Amino acid sequence: MKATKTSDKSTKAAEKYDGFTDEERGAMKDRAAELKSATRRGAKADEEPAVLAKIAEMPGADRALAERIHALVKANAPELAPRLWYGMPAYTRDGKVLCFFQNSAKFRSRYATLGFNDVANLDDGTMWPTAYALTELTAADEARIGALLRKAVS
Repeated sequence: MKATKTSDKSTKAAEKYDGFTDEERGAMKDRAAELKSATRRGAKADEEPAVLAKIAEMPGADRALAERIHALVKANAPELAPRLWYGMPAYTRDGKVLCFFQNSAKFRSRYATLGFNDVANLDDGTMWPTAYALTELTAADEARIGALLRKAVS
């Protein structure tokens, strides 16, 4: 009997799992909606209002971090254009995402993330970080992020 219950549980789990979590499917739906919206608006549309609206929807601690990251990007890399990317605030140069903020609630992780894509000029030898876990931002953290942003766009 116990073997049957165990196999019933694993069968149910296997039936439910389809390769993507609910959060991943949500991010893909966000991205599809972003592409559709960009096509309607045109490539040169100002997306900052959509980014600020997405930040405003975030839970308190994530929202505070996202607001600070947004302000740091504007102050240290004003040439970057804000836009949504998979439902997350992102900042682009020449249409390519250079960095993004992933709130902790997005994929139910224990910390928010500031990530940089390969177009960011952060190369340092043969190995360097491309994502940073954020739980809060101190003045020293903000200074470090500012320096990273300036290097990323140089």
